[in-house]
Amino acid sequence: MNNKKIAVKTLPLLLGICFLGLWELIIPALHIPVWILPPPSLIGSELFSSQSLIFSNLIPTVTEACIGLFIAVILALGLAILLEWSKLLKDILYPYLVLTQTIPTIALAPLLAIWFGFGMLSKIIVIVLVCFFPITVSTLDGFGQTSENSIKFLKTINATPFQIFRYCKLPYCLPSFFAGLRIAVTYSVLGAVISEWFGGNMGLGILLVRSAKSYLTARVFAIVVVIALLTLVAVWLVDCISAKLLPWNSKKISS
Repeated sequence: MNNKKIAVKTLPLLLGICFLGLWELIIPALHIPVWILPPPSLIGSELFSSQSLIFSNLIPTVTEACIGLFIAVILALGLAILLEWSKLLKDILYPYLVLTQTIPTIALAPLLAIWFGFGMLSKIIVIVLVCFFPITVSTLDGFGQTSENSIKFLKTINATPFQIFRYCKLPYCLPSFFAGLRIAVTYSVLGAVISEWFGGNMGLGILLVRSAKSYLTARVFAIVVVIALLTLVAVWLVDCISAKLLPWNSKKISS
């Protein structure tokens, strides 16, 4: 069993190393110009040489993503609880909640920049909008999975609606909430980068656009690597929090 677990964790790493090695060999073999497709060695070199520039632009992106995600979590939880308590409000507002996701982020970002300027506010609004939906829907789905037998038992001992919510519905919804949060953290980084494309002085998004316009392809790939690593770290943090608060759920997933 231990060997199987080691193999499961090792095989993806070996596959990645083989892919990078093949990539490194194909570039000179096919005489592909490095400004079109740089080899991994050049991307790694650019990542090291531009680390101070990338890090200085990383801070604004992380700040925007964290603030936007925090606001999205508060609003999403508040709305999910409100819709769970009122079926009438759920029937009225849920279609509009879905409607917010029909507008492409890349089309909404420039409008928000026009309305709210090129500062942090417009970027945070974009992040809130893209993170809000998965958390709300997942939390509502978690409320819907509450055991009817548990609710009936609490009613037989004269539990109040608040006690039923506190001791039954809320614990049942937490795994679904964290599932939505895992999706939302990836959207928060993506939303921050996209919103930076349309204005601002600092951030990975604006650095990405400037590097692409200057044909600094290796730097573009280096920034993409940083964005991917940032997203992986964000998902890992959510998984760590989930494992701490819901150890039974994390064991069930890992098995």
